[in-house]
Order: sequence, then structure tokens, then C-alpha cells
Amino acid sequence: MNGDSMRPRKIVIAGGGTAGWMAAAAIARTMGATVDLTLVESEQIGTIGVGESTIPPLVNYNRLLGIAEADFMRATQATFKLGILFDGWKDGGDRYFHSFGSTGKDHWSAGFQHFWLHGLSKGHTQSYDDYCLELVAALQGKFAHLPDDRMNYAYQLDSSLYARFLRQMAEKDGAKRVEGKIAQVDLDGETGDIAALVLESGTRIEGDLFLDCTGFRALLIEQTLHAGFDDWTHWLPCDSAIAVQTENVRPPVPYTRAMAHDAGWQWRIPLQHRTGNGIVFCSRYLSREKALERLFGNVEGQVLTEPNHLRFVTGSRRRQWYRNCIAIGLSGGFMEPLESTSIHLIQRAILRLIRMMPAGEISARDVAEFNDQQDQDMIQIRDFLILHYKATERRDSPFWRQCATMAIPDTLAQKIELFRETGRVFRRNEELFAENSWVQVMMGQGITPRTWHPIAGKLRDDELAGLLGTLREQVSRTVAGLPEHAAYIARYCGADPARAA
Repeated sequence: MNGDSMRPRKIVIAGGGTAGWMAAAAIARTMGATVDLTLVESEQIGTIGVGESTIPPLVNYNRLLGIAEADFMRATQATFKLGILFDGWKDGGDRYFHSFGSTGKDHWSAGFQHFWLHGLSKGHTQSYDDYCLELVAALQGKFAHLPDDRMNYAYQLDSSLYARFLRQMAEKDGAKRVEGKIAQVDLDGETGDIAALVLESGTRIEGDLFLDCTGFRALLIEQTLHAGFDDWTHWLPCDSAIAVQTENVRPPVPYTRAMAHDAGWQWRIPLQHRTGNGIVFCSRYLSREKALERLFGNVEGQVLTEPNHLRFVTGSRRRQWYRNCIAIGLSGGFMEPLESTSIHLIQRAILRLIRMMPAGEISARDVAEFNDQQDQDMIQIRDFLILHYKATERRDSPFWRQCATMAIPDTLAQKIELFRETGRVFRRNEELFAENSWVQVMMGQGITPRTWHPIAGKLRDDELAGLLGTLREQVSRTVAGLPEHAAYIARYCGADPARAA
């Protein structure tokens, strides 16, 4: 691809929705007049639009773009999120909480879990949960911003409203939107790169760089360029979902719920104006009709929308940057929403592209590095999701028996067995999920370390008791001083429900 590095680079985004407008907003704001940015979308084509639960990196993404948090939350009817409550994943009658932030106080040589495990051997019986500020606050329904960003949080939001919010911002910063359905994708006869998108109206939109935000269709990256796809269904067997929205029947809590059932799980996500609900399931073990019946039998409040039925294949595009096309969002692969990573993967791809934005010719080295980093992100998240299914004591259904007995990737097997034997977790290459996340999920699902780091034994019994007691007291005292989450939302970013229409 030839081009003068002094002229604005023509970037064409195929598709809107969350992925398209997140990309447009970030590129328009950071790149300014150095790019000529066009987004093509059709109002006739619906978007998935069920992504409602996010993780903490989105806080920094919005800050990077200069977005005022209260304005964003008001516009998207958002609530705060401190983690995920998992029901029934270990044995069917259990619950545990995967929180954001840290638990206790780590030593540079060993995580806090080693000191807590040593404490158990000394007769201390307090739960590991009692040492995590975000976890205790979530279960008590409390939240506030604290000095020095001591409260780690994300958002529960209406993704369609987020896309609308970002569209206004992107267009203000110079992005151009073109309405229309893409009829064909023209390739350059010499290079094989994408040359232009041709709309049903006959309009031809040329570009230097094309972002595929067409969702599961993957119109550019797969249907046109055939980049390839790795199917991970043998590790993550759920292939279907149904989503509905219901009225709120109680004040929104600052966490998402993931409730396991005999063929998958259900979510419940409270926003300011409604609650998002969905069932994720494996169609081999549960029919669509039975899944819908189960979903409606486990929602609270009046149903506000028609059921949104989705079919998907969990996996990753083999090349997410191929030729002059970059897949963003679902076109690059799909991870089921168990740990709320969909919007995060959009964000990672966009920021990575901006860091590697070519000035002239596309560098093969950039492409290789981008694809390697994207691949690592997907694999690390994949392994964390597999953990939830594999580490289970449930044998009450064919689905759970399949999950419990399936072979797993060596990368995950090493992580599980290392923790089981030593209590250690190592975070590699800017891995998304930190040590505390792995510890909470592994212990929550019944994996208890056999040993712990010997440095925990350096503390005398009274020193250990003092450390554990002080950490618990700090958490308890801080949470006691926090306001109720719903009251804080109302003061900080309360939205008019009519605006969500």
C-alpha cells in the first residue's frame, strides 16, 4: 500500500455499535487531523448490544479520552461495579465473589494468600473475603470514590447508549458517519488489500486502513480476506445466549451476578433504569425453548423487551490484523461474557492500533507484533474462563461432567497445579487478570493450596494475629463509612429514566 505519510491517512470503519464508535471516538480524539476518518453503518442492521458489564480498564480508557465520568454514567444509565458474584459454580449450592482490587497486603516475595493460609494453620478462621475492601463493600451494597483511587471499580452500563454517547463525541472531533449497507468489498488487484467499500447505493468509500467492526459477520476480515478462525468450543462449550431486560425491583447493587445452571449460567446486571438478564447455555444439553423458559422463570420484575437470541462460536481470529484490515470486537473473536471482557478486548485492540498506527507503508513487523499481542490477550482470557468450568465439583448433569473431565490447555494446567501445590500465581506479559483474581476464583471453586511460602512463617504468632486483625479492621472501618451505592449513584450521576428511551 502506497501513501504519502504527510497527507491524512484514510481510515474507514465498517460497522458502528460499541466497537465501531469506541474506535471512532478514540482515533478521532487522539489522532486529530492526521487521519481522515469515516464510519459506515446501516440503521437496518442491528447490533448485538447486550454487553452491559465491564472491568476496571474502561475507567482509564474513558479518562484517556477526557470523558467526564458523571456525564458518561448519566448518559449510559450506568452503575458502579465492584466484581462478580458467582452462584453454584463449585458444587451447585455455593457462592463466591470475584472482586476487583487486591486482598490484604502482599509482600514483594509472596501474595497475601500465603499469610492467610499460614494463619489458617494457626487457628485463624476468618474468611479470605474479609480482607478485600471491594468485596465487602459490594456485598453490603456500598460505594464511594476514595482518595488515591483506593476503590477499584468498573461500570454496569447500557452499551447501546454508550455507543450513542461516543458517536456524538467522535463526530464532534471530526469523524464522518455514512449511512448505508455494504454491498461489496473491492480488493486491489495487485496487492490483495482492501481498496474500497461499495454501498448498496453505489457509493464507493476508499481507504488506506479498514477496521472491521461488523460483529460476528466479520465481513472484511473473514468473508473477504479469509484470515482464519480458531474454534475453542471444545474448551468453552456454551454456544447460545438469550438476553432480556426487566424493570428494577430493588435499588441496583454494585456487582454482577453469574448463576450456574445444569447447562451453563445466567447473568443479572443492574443499571439505573433497568436490569439486564441473560442465559448462556450449551445447545447440546438445553434446547432454546427450555432455556427461554428457565430464563423467564428466574428474572425479577416485568420483562421490558423481546428476547434477543444469539448463537456464537467461542474462539479467535488467527490474524486480527491482515493486510490493511484490523478486526475490532466480535469480528476478531468471541469470549463468552462470563468475566465481562468483550468491551475490554475492543479497547485493547483500539489502543494497540493507535500505538502502532502506520505513517506510510504498513510494517510487517507491526502487524506481527499486533497479532501476537492480541493472541496472547485472547489465550490468557480464554484460560481464565476455562478455569470456571474445569475447576468444579459438580457432576449433576452431562454438561458439568463434560466440563470436569475435559482436557485443558497446558498453560492453564500449569497455573492450576502450581497454585494447588504452592499457593503461587504468576502474572505474565501484562496479563489482564492479576494474581488476586486467580486466587479468588481458584479458591472459590475449591482449589486449596497444599503449602504456602515459608516467608509467612517469619512472623511470630502475635505479629501474624496483629497483621490479620489490622487488615480486617481497616476494611471494616472503611466500608462502615461508605454510603449506600444507590444513594451515591443518585447524587453523583443520577439519570432521568426517560432519557433511556
